[in-house]
Amino acid sequence: MEKTSLALWKRLETLYATKSLANRLVLKQCLFTFRMNKGELLRDRISQFITLLNDLKNVEVQIDDED
Repeated sequence: MEKTSLALWKRLETLYATKSLANRLVLKQCLFTFRMNKGELLRDRISQFITLLNDLKNVEVQIDDED
């Protein structure tokens, strides 16, 4: 078990924020299939979209204007 918050954060990064090709492709697929569901609150969906964009930025995915 991790003793400090920094150690815990680093451990979480190694588990979930990998910059592997597979992770990048999954995140891009999430972006391209991102849809709003009926009855869903707009602010919740915008928050999810911003989170997805931040995840893409963290794994250094470039999003072109064409995308």
